Amino acid sequence: MAILLEDRINELQQRLKKMKEEKNYFYLKSIDGASGSRVTIDGREMIMFASYNYLGLITHPKIKKAAIEAIEKYGTGAAGVRLLAGTTKVHEKLEAKIAEFKGAEDAVTYSSGYVTNLAAITTLCQRGDLVIIDKLDHASIIDGCLLSGATHKSFIHNDMQSLERILANSEKYVNKLIVVDAVYSMDGDVSNLPEISRLAKKYNAKVMVDEAHSIGVLGKTGHGIEEHFGLKGAVDIHMGTLSKTIPSIGGYLAGDKDLISYLKHNSRPFIFSASLPPVAAATAIACFEVIEDEPERIENLQRNVKHFKNGLNSMGYNTMNSTTSIVPILVGEEKETLELCKMVNDEGIFICPILFPAIPKGTNRLRAHVLATHTSEDIDKALDVFKRAGEKLGLI
Repeated sequence: MAILLEDRINELQQRLKKMKEEKNYFYLKSIDGASGSRVTIDGREMIMFASYNYLGLITHPKIKKAAIEAIEKYGTGAAGVRLLAGTTKVHEKLEAKIAEFKGAEDAVTYSSGYVTNLAAITTLCQRGDLVIIDKLDHASIIDGCLLSGATHKSFIHNDMQSLERILANSEKYVNKLIVVDAVYSMDGDVSNLPEISRLAKKYNAKVMVDEAHSIGVLGKTGHGIEEHFGLKGAVDIHMGTLSKTIPSIGGYLAGDKDLISYLKHNSRPFIFSASLPPVAAATAIACFEVIEDEPERIENLQRNVKHFKNGLNSMGYNTMNSTTSIVPILVGEEKETLELCKMVNDEGIFICPILFPAIPKGTNRLRAHVLATHTSEDIDKALDVFKRAGEKLGLI
């Protein structure tokens, strides 16, 4: 049954009012300064556990210098769409760097990660095609499916038997595309690429992987999911963002040269959106270079993840199946989730709650993001806060 727009707006406003009155509203907080491992919010220094700045590159001197030099050379924007007047040498250099980093022939960039997934699916798939997605894929993948006109079916999260059942009944479709997240943003677990790749070959499907949360995180040198599994060439279409581990803005697709050329001449978000500001492109290039030049950052991150996750698990917290820098702290009910969030925020740990409908009912949680730049003292303090808060609330 349809609900009047004004009633939907009013319902949300009432919910927000209640949360703010109970001091349980943790969103849209204003950070004063750079988003590092420690931040200033509402005049208080807090340890940051809600940032995507996984390798701590936001304030890296080389990256800041590249951004400043790009501003001096190119100004603040490109003033055009890429096909017409919006391509600069730094855009071409960025796409070449991405292709090299991902072991692909070529790459194309877009204005955001969200738009990148829309561009890929709506350009490559149409009526008569089938897109197969994991049930927990990012919202932008789902929206791309809806806009494409293609048939789309979802399989049970990381359940390869469920995926194969769909593929086994897919003969009538002209093209088949399997789209998965490398790291699932709400659960922190990793997609089963070896089996997905095997099934794709068996049933003549292509594989696209969203690496928004895996670049700089997965693999010994942070090159992502193929390096993590030792499966070079398993992914047909590499997708990633330039706004998480890479602290700039935008998204990319990488693959074979003809595919990328097709995307550049057919994807509406590329044709009809202004290009990335050159400063954003220059920043991203420097970020990729630092990841390759400073592998110790990936080592620090992986050590910190182990420290934090093992500490939570030893207390009795449920961190689900996370093996990455995204560490969910499963609570269950919304009331207890907000209570825990308030207690740890009051103690100087900045973390946000993830509530239904962003995740299924009964799986409300806090979502922690571990950073390479967290010190052992930062993590120990956070664990101490979570221990005292969890015991007080009877959660552990």
